[in-house]
Amino acid sequence: MRKLKLQMQISVDGFVAGPNGEEDWVIRGDDKHWQLINDLADSSDTILIGRKMAETFIPHFENFAKENPKFEFAQKMVNTPKVIFSKTLVAPFGSNTTFASGNLADEISQLKNQAGKDILVYGGASFVSSLLAGGHIDEMYLLVNPILIAKGMRIFDLLKNRQTLTLVSATPSYTGVTAMHYRFG
Repeated sequence: MRKLKLQMQISVDGFVAGPNGEEDWVIRGDDKHWQLINDLADSSDTILIGRKMAETFIPHFENFAKENPKFEFAQKMVNTPKVIFSKTLVAPFGSNTTFASGNLADEISQLKNQAGKDILVYGGASFVSSLLAGGHIDEMYLLVNPILIAKGMRIFDLLKNRQTLTLVSATPSYTGVTAMHYRFG
């Protein structure tokens, strides 16, 4: 069975975005973190994303200039099949996208039971909250930024029970960002 892996930026006080989705507080990590992000993308052949995040995520990578040093990674994001989860979308948009609007548990189960590499989740906050609350995420890669943003969007508030995590690795960077890799259970 394929694993569902979450990669997300988070502040020390537990926010994944500002009140209006702002990410201006995110500190970019160093080359070690970039390699982790790249390797994580390589270990996956499907990206799951909520509709709101898809509206910025997909055009961001599709509009990268060839001169950009991250162009190769951007092309990986463009070329990887993406499933946009939405109850309001009537058709997918962007390259290599489909959409899912059925029961979340059923859709995730179907995807996890397909052959292939693992599945990578990038966000947004409400979509990830639903995945966490449903117990669908197998591993988390949290890029913990050394900042307190005081208010914003959170992803753990829908959890009803305490959950035990196993720390797989913690990778600090010179920028102060620490990549925390956890498994559930």
